[in-house]
Amino acid sequence: MSISADSRPDATRGQRLPRSARRAQLLDAAQAAFVENGYHAAAMDDIAERAGVSKPVLYQHFPGKLELYLALLDSHTDILEGLVREALASTTDNKERVYAAIAAYFDFVSRDGAAFRLIFESDLTNESAVRNRLDTIGLICAEAVAEVIAEDTDMPEAEASLLGMALTGLAQVSARHWLAQGPAIPQAEAARLVGTLAWRGLGYFPKVSGEGTATQAG
Repeated sequence: MSISADSRPDATRGQRLPRSARRAQLLDAAQAAFVENGYHAAAMDDIAERAGVSKPVLYQHFPGKLELYLALLDSHTDILEGLVREALASTTDNKERVYAAIAAYFDFVSRDGAAFRLIFESDLTNESAVRNRLDTIGLICAEAVAEVIAEDTDMPEAEASLLGMALTGLAQVSARHWLAQGPAIPQAEAARLVGTLAWRGLGYFPKVSGEGTATQAG
């Protein structure tokens, strides 16, 4: 989902759109407002204005601001999960798989609209419905990585889970820091650099071969 920097409400004001298109338009406007102002400072009046609709139209689709926020979280957590799972499935080479998993987070924070701020920098974590979603996506991505680690190393589940959380935490914090620092390091190079750090740790865990014997991961 992309957000235009200028929301140009007059372009759609008064037009009748299919429900799905109107919903997408409202979510675009809400995302821009939440990213720019945070949840608490974003107003439904502002969201309606950005979308070029009246407040009654906005309320026809979403009964309140929280529902808008949760719908955006659902959409973008699905995107993040998809990027991570796609990265893990992209290769059977463990080193490249680590690099791909790290790169997925760099891809996510680089997406138009800065939706990553809703997930990694939310100002609504005291709301249980939001907290549950954020905790869930963090666990899903970490466990996806942990499954691969456990399969390849025969490591106990608890240990693999801890490493999965460590890797995804490293990836998302590093990606956000890279983005905040500006274009000093190209994205692919930055992701590869962090991936090298991660691999130099994970690569030392023994990999289980097809015959059940341990070899160095590679």
